[in-house]
Amino acid sequence: MVTSSYRPRNPGHDYHGIGTYLITLVVSGREPLLGSLGSDAQHPGVQLSPLGEVVRQFWEQIPTLQKELHGNDVAVHACVCMPDHFHGVIEVREAMEKKSLGDIMQAFKAASTSRWQQMQGLAPSALRPIPDACAGPGVSAVLRAKAAQYDNEADLIRNLSKKRRQEYYALVAREQRPLFDDNYDDTVCLDNRHREAMIAYVHDNPRRAILRRLLPDVMRRSLHVQIGGRSFGTFGNLFLLRWANKVQVHCHRRHPLSGEPYECTADYAHEREQWTAAILKGQTVIVTPGISRGELLMKNDCIEKGYPLIHLQKEPITPYWKPERQRFEACANGSLLILAPWGLDEMNDVNGVPSNSDYSRFHNLNNLAAELCAFNGNAKIIK
Repeated sequence: MVTSSYRPRNPGHDYHGIGTYLITLVVSGREPLLGSLGSDAQHPGVQLSPLGEVVRQFWEQIPTLQKELHGNDVAVHACVCMPDHFHGVIEVREAMEKKSLGDIMQAFKAASTSRWQQMQGLAPSALRPIPDACAGPGVSAVLRAKAAQYDNEADLIRNLSKKRRQEYYALVAREQRPLFDDNYDDTVCLDNRHREAMIAYVHDNPRRAILRRLLPDVMRRSLHVQIGGRSFGTFGNLFLLRWANKVQVHCHRRHPLSGEPYECTADYAHEREQWTAAILKGQTVIVTPGISRGELLMKNDCIEKGYPLIHLQKEPITPYWKPERQRFEACANGSLLILAPWGLDEMNDVNGVPSNSDYSRFHNLNNLAAELCAFNGNAKIIK
């Protein structure tokens, strides 16, 4: 039996059970095959290509096909075809006995690829002969042997490992390869509020993409940036690192003397007044991971009011990662830089607690915030 090459990003999650997911698929090679993005952020949109229309229609047909073919109760709530990727929200309403989310997505991707190849004039893969290149020089013995066992491309690909499929695709023209990348990304919905945020994110995607195109200096995503000898993933306005006066907001959860929640004390109120006054005078950038309640309140205040902020987060910044709407808008305004330190789990243990625990991660993030406040040089963008 051939299984999907998809690796779920939430190991241990039951992908046969009830759940709602935000799905992201990327067109192989980031080719803009699904449409073209407009340029007006006030009236954002994507002009779909014929292929983009097909992909959108296939997505909308998922509930009917799943019910008819497998008896599964599935709903789709939103989708958007961006030029080189796809977002959709899908809900599994009843536990599935024989199928999983991975199977549903594999079928959707396969149908999209098949129609794309048909639109280019290719015969179905079950009718396509195996190319002579599979017997050529430089081909692995495994692929050569597999190619000799089958008469058509569909049977061959179905019986290849992921590694050998990639070897095979390197031998053939682009139109014979899958439309989408092998893997995909899923975000598991936590509650109704999260679900509404997912749907809003999908609908808002064209506007966000236009803003990133129009504001490259303050909306840049970089995967490896050297800052003071450490490597970070970044999103936002790197110029904030060059401000001469950066102030760390670091608050304990409890006041060390009274034991009260620190954000409820007069000391916190006094500190917050000082931070705000310095910001309003144009003298400082706030630096914080926003972990304790006091830090979080100040971080949120900066984001809501457009105060300059450098926010450290424990979640990594990956090639397709984007901030949620509120931080995205702050980046668009030039008032926010998001940093995600690489190797956070390899930093020092804290009080004997392993570095890969939340306790040590949070302490190490605050230590990094202190380092950033002392940094006044130029960040080196590696990629």
